[in-house]
Amino acid sequence: MRTGIVNIGHIVSGDLEAPATSGDSIVMDEGVIVSVGTASAGEIEACDVVIDAGGATAAPGLIDSHVHITFGDYTPRQRTVGFLESYLHGGVTTSITASEVHVPGRPKDVEGVKALAVAAQRCFAEYRPGGMRVHAGSVILEPGLTDDDFAELAAKGVWLAKAGFGAFDNPIEYAPYVQMARRHGMVTTMHTGGSSIPGSSGIWAKHVLEADPHVSFHVNGGPVAIPDEDFPRLVDESEIALQICTAGNLRTTLLVADLLKKAGRLDRLLTATDTPTGSGIMPLGMLYTITHLCALGGMEPEIAIATATGNNAKVYGLDTGLLAKGKAADVILLDACAGGSKSDAISAIANGDIPAVGAVVTAGVPRFVGRSRNTPAAIKSIRVAQSRVMNDFSGAAH
Repeated sequence: MRTGIVNIGHIVSGDLEAPATSGDSIVMDEGVIVSVGTASAGEIEACDVVIDAGGATAAPGLIDSHVHITFGDYTPRQRTVGFLESYLHGGVTTSITASEVHVPGRPKDVEGVKALAVAAQRCFAEYRPGGMRVHAGSVILEPGLTDDDFAELAAKGVWLAKAGFGAFDNPIEYAPYVQMARRHGMVTTMHTGGSSIPGSSGIWAKHVLEADPHVSFHVNGGPVAIPDEDFPRLVDESEIALQICTAGNLRTTLLVADLLKKAGRLDRLLTATDTPTGSGIMPLGMLYTITHLCALGGMEPEIAIATATGNNAKVYGLDTGLLAKGKAADVILLDACAGGSKSDAISAIANGDIPAVGAVVTAGVPRFVGRSRNTPAAIKSIRVAQSRVMNDFSGAAH
């Protein structure tokens, strides 16, 4: 499918170094962005679907790098079906598993954790709930895993490894397992903060620094944060990406963002939700954290969006998260909500308002156009201006 978006008021790139792009159009073909900024009349006429943004803001689809998936679009913790498809209506076009720790009766032996990771990876290899990309299958690090086990997992397509829920007496013991996973090309992540479920341990800066994972999960607390004095150590003594989550501590969210800004290392700041958990299901969680960073932390909206898009994509090695030629065609249209005090998405986010999600495109395919079922309506008219396919792309009603 060839899809075009025209009459864009503002283009947010997702790139921390160049967060805004000039122009008013985006053209996608066969799931790839072919142009951003300008397009000729002929290029637009050749599209199967043309979306008129009506002056709304275009941004990369949000990447939630901390989602507790299980199997299918179901969360046993909250006994809810369809939560991933609902997150898509909050602008999330990619979810990354935080390990399948919420699978009821999850195995804890070596063969069991390997089988769980492979099964989850395979189940979501082709399954896209609502059109969302889901990267599943993160092996939960348990005592007894060997270098050969990581080699086997990597050969089967598992590329994520999670420290924090294994049966280790001391979190320091995760370090050699994290390093084994890294040697086999896996992106490694580590629970950070107080105990999140019965049987797990608190993990502080000294443990994270010793293990040296790629990502310090919910560094602001999941849901309980590490001591304040630990944050400068993680910022100054490592290159670890520091992930902040909606379900964590808001005060320490702002603290770590400020420390990274002062260090000139906002490229290490990742935004995620850490849901579904006891904190609930949060279809708008990514947007909430973006608005908190701006309205309470003084961050520019384009930079905050980059922490939820391009930054995540870079750390996880994804082809999404940027509005640039050659990148995967995941695009969202945002605007100020009807009835609010602001006139566009950027000023609304800076004000602390959740923006309206007016359209979501994944892999170049419009998933809905006009109105999300999880946000108020946009001020501007976002509509399908041209279509050669039998689909009106309207969002499902409440």
